Amino acid sequence: MPIRRRDFLGLSAGASLFALRGGAWAASGDAGQKRLVIVLLRGAADGLNIVVPYGDEAYYAARPTIAIARPGAENGALALDEHFGLHPALAGLQPLWQAKQLAFVHAAGSPDPTRSHFDAQLFIESGTPGRRGTPDGWMNRLLAALPNASRGPTEALAVGPTVPQILKGRMPVANLSLGPAAATPLAIDKPEVASAFDRLYAGKDAIAQTYRQGRMARTELISGLPIPAEPTDAGAPPPNGFPAQAERLAGLLAHDPKIRFAVVSLGGWDTHVRQGNHAGQLAERLGPLGDGLAAFAKALGRAWQDTVVVLLSEFGRTVRENGDGGTDHGHGNVIALLGGPVQGSRVYGEWLGLAPAALYEGRDLAVSTDFRTVLACVIGRHLRVPDRSLTTIFPGFASPRSDIDRIIA
Repeated sequence: MPIRRRDFLGLSAGASLFALRGGAWAASGDAGQKRLVIVLLRGAADGLNIVVPYGDEAYYAARPTIAIARPGAENGALALDEHFGLHPALAGLQPLWQAKQLAFVHAAGSPDPTRSHFDAQLFIESGTPGRRGTPDGWMNRLLAALPNASRGPTEALAVGPTVPQILKGRMPVANLSLGPAAATPLAIDKPEVASAFDRLYAGKDAIAQTYRQGRMARTELISGLPIPAEPTDAGAPPPNGFPAQAERLAGLLAHDPKIRFAVVSLGGWDTHVRQGNHAGQLAERLGPLGDGLAAFAKALGRAWQDTVVVLLSEFGRTVRENGDGGTDHGHGNVIALLGGPVQGSRVYGEWLGLAPAALYEGRDLAVSTDFRTVLACVIGRHLRVPDRSLTTIFPGFASPRSDIDRIIA
């Protein structure tokens, strides 16, 4: 069968993306030791059952069947301090907490009131709450603002088949699926096919340049991945694949020090029904999440000391459980930060409480810390991006002084 040009060439208008069926690559680049990894929990994870305010009596009154028991009780929360505890399914993260490399910011989120997943995710990724028309993502603007960027081909990586909004923009980035078959050769990897396309795109026009950048990025990325073993499950992905995916990502970062940023998206957090407490739908997602993050930290080795991981979800969930044993779309949430530079073993942010008078619109945890405050601190203190550049990364936002300023060493 002849190879058709349209089977291989695809340009993303916002990201200068070169796509080849299952894989996609593009240009970006700078060699730098400081890493930032963003994990997007899509679907609105329930922060109140992730970092449990067990010291707040209103929490137990509002959640008679799905509340996590107090520390010390059977299947109870893992005590973080005298007020907050960690969901027991996240026990894999305890060593990082004890090493002071894990911190949380509670009652954090977007100031925009939307409860639409689509809009809230867009605002978190664009960094402009309430503005649907922002064409690019804050991490792409961060790439442009880096003071020592060299514009290599693999500076930023989206894990998955497409580039998410957070990385879209004028700066080209790479994306690569990291499933068990991530390193499986594609048609373009065959020498005869590659040679034909090299000749076809040998010119100096923009498409030819994007093609060559994409080829270079793919070569660099997959060289850090192991050749996949023969599948024993007919190619079906494992049910809880994040730990293995996180280890592969760590191996890729360790192999290629030019990769400074990575974005991972995980779904399944919209727990309207049968959410559960220490067991149930939420626990089934938190277990692999915690184990995957712990595996990532271990596999990264010494590079962990120069890496910050931020977990974000578009909004939280209602304080009260609903009639189906779940929770509905809410407002305030929790943000997690992990890494060597994190000043951990602490829950940051202003806790306004869960008493009826303190709730947002009478039903949700109020937002006391704008998510951009957390990100601005990470970008400024960890990546050493000057304050004047933050106004381009988060236009119209001025980060207030708070205890969040101390979350990064």
